[in-house]
Amino acid sequence: MSLRETPIKMAWLSNWRGDVSGGVTSAILTVPVSMGYGILSVYPLGDHYISYGILAGLYSAIFVPIVAVLLGADTPMMYAPRSVVAFLLSSIVMHSLVRANNGLVDLANVGQVLTLVFFVVFVAGLFQALVGALRLGSLVRYIPSPVMAGFQNAAALLILFSQLDTLFGFRSHVAPFRIPWRLGSAEPWTLIVGIVTALAMWQAGRVSKKIPPAIMGLVAGTAVYYVLRAAGAGVLGPVIGAMPSAMPRPSYLADLASLAMAPATWPLLVHMLPGALSLAIVASLDGLLCAKTVEGVTGMRTRGNQELVRLGLGNMVAACFGSISSGVNLGSSFANYRSGGRTRASVLITALLLLLAVLVLPPLIAFIPRAVIAGLLVVVSLQLFDGWSLQIVRRLLAREFVHWKSMLLDLVVILLVATVAIVSNLVAAVGIGVGITILSFLFRISRSAVRRALRGDVIRSRRTRDPAQMETLRKNGRAILILELEGPIFFGTAEELAGRVEAALRDGVVYAILDLRRVTDIDTTGARILLQLHQKLVRDGKSLLVSHVKRSGRVADFLQDMGVIRALTRERVFHDTDQALEWAENHLLAHQPGDAGAGDEYALDRLDVLAGLDGGERDFVQSLLVSRSYGKGDAVLREGDRGRDLFIIARGSASVKIRLPGEAREHRLATFSAGTVFGEMALLDRQPRSATVVADEELACYVLTEDGFDTLTREHGAIAIKILSNLGRELSRRLRTASRTIYELES
Repeated sequence: MSLRETPIKMAWLSNWRGDVSGGVTSAILTVPVSMGYGILSVYPLGDHYISYGILAGLYSAIFVPIVAVLLGADTPMMYAPRSVVAFLLSSIVMHSLVRANNGLVDLANVGQVLTLVFFVVFVAGLFQALVGALRLGSLVRYIPSPVMAGFQNAAALLILFSQLDTLFGFRSHVAPFRIPWRLGSAEPWTLIVGIVTALAMWQAGRVSKKIPPAIMGLVAGTAVYYVLRAAGAGVLGPVIGAMPSAMPRPSYLADLASLAMAPATWPLLVHMLPGALSLAIVASLDGLLCAKTVEGVTGMRTRGNQELVRLGLGNMVAACFGSISSGVNLGSSFANYRSGGRTRASVLITALLLLLAVLVLPPLIAFIPRAVIAGLLVVVSLQLFDGWSLQIVRRLLAREFVHWKSMLLDLVVILLVATVAIVSNLVAAVGIGVGITILSFLFRISRSAVRRALRGDVIRSRRTRDPAQMETLRKNGRAILILELEGPIFFGTAEELAGRVEAALRDGVVYAILDLRRVTDIDTTGARILLQLHQKLVRDGKSLLVSHVKRSGRVADFLQDMGVIRALTRERVFHDTDQALEWAENHLLAHQPGDAGAGDEYALDRLDVLAGLDGGERDFVQSLLVSRSYGKGDAVLREGDRGRDLFIIARGSASVKIRLPGEAREHRLATFSAGTVFGEMALLDRQPRSATVVADEELACYVLTEDGFDTLTREHGAIAIKILSNLGRELSRRLRTASRTIYELES
């Protein structure tokens, strides 16, 4: 034994007791379930196919797990037939072979018919493996929940309807809605056997937690059947009958090859391909969901696409032996894990025990009453109903939903898919489901890309301005439009966005700001429409601005590639919306009559902080002020400083910034322009500076020093009170601005 082989063998033997216990438990549970689903798959072909269906179900639970283990499956997850998949295969058999073969197939030719059935399984497995190999498993998950719920409910109803003939003992098919008028020809004792089976399986958990429900129902129903027969009861339904007992061989591999080489059957094979694709889609989604569910219980991660490859190849191999499709079986997987199974050894033990059952048990299986199998499948159908669908109906009737229209729409989709599946066929339902998926996706992402529209008269930038300028913005701010966008900007939403902007331009908008913070993607159409909007605004002497481009990642790169950034120029591309809004406000004010130029020094008699002072009082305050100048980028104040000076901007502007966690990260709180004051908080509360103030350009300030303020309060208390009152009014205005900023950040 090499050192490389030792860890592998030790891993297989490390939990051998638990794996044996889990494998045995899983095998006991899997036998009746696989038999039932095998019968379900070939049910449309008639009674003489039942024994072949049983073997097909058991073979599926043998060969698929063996192939999965050989391909690297290393969890205690079990592979066996699934109810939804089995019934979809049954529907394909019904509509492709029984109803629409156009005389190409003789249903009495068992070998040919079964070869066609296993052809569907083989091709579906091929599609399923391709889905995994091409890493498309995640796309399968995008099928909406209402579509899958409708499909699941339809399968549950159809499984239930398919077993009613056997359950009531009818000698010929009776449509479900005609059963009340045909009860006279029913066999009561057969119905009793089916009911006992169903009740025993349904209530098994109350009798014993150790015995699987399917085994409990199988034993109870079979016992009642033979007790009634011994007691001389009336007519009882038939048993399964004789079954072949031999070592499985890949005998259908040559038949499948011959089928593909026979031109006479090609039209039928082509007709069956959509059904195989539908089977692959449903089986893939079912497998992914079940694998995820098992992962949540065992904690052992599975890779969805790899699992689909294993399932697909496993179903292809199993089809060559004559088996139906398999998936991830939840009941067997949980039973295995709870009984101690932890490694792939438990999966192989289950497969080997099932192979032993195929070789040894056929004589016993032949004596199982068909009504017992029908009773088991009735319980399976009831358990298959989607609980979420039933909850929607209950809560809609009780009027518990707030957004009841959305829930009602989901219910309509569920009913539509279920109705098509029942009235037409499950293949058509899958096609409609895929169509609904596409339409649902397009509908959801085609909703308006505009999250919110704001005008400049109700929202302001963080730049603090003098009262005259603020009044100008209040009167003329509607010329500024902010559109907060969200979701993808693509061919389905870009035209609507362009329409919103063009309508706003006709309403007097001069500056249009597009906030891209919540935009998730943009396509060529969206980018071209942004270019067209920019060109239109430029022709009209107006401006298009965009914000949050730097934070948009892929969106920013795509806008760069499409030439949008180059067309707008960096002057009109901003890191955040506040900077874009400030740019628009500055340009709006610059074009207003009588607005002071940027280079003009602000006169003392215009300062709001000195409002209410007469000439003599203003002259005294001026005598206390000190003039200071700063270059662009200079720090006027620093966060944490102990200074108490009050600054009044005479010319230029300065921004207030605070440090954020992380290296060299800052956030701008506000910008002060000419005529405004800052530094008043430290003057009033005697605490260190709370933020850093940096000159945005050449800055000139009047400074009331701490000593000057002390002189003012000591010698002219009335003047100090007026200044403090003006500062209080300014602080109130800033608090309102801060409240609006917090609201914008939270919304």
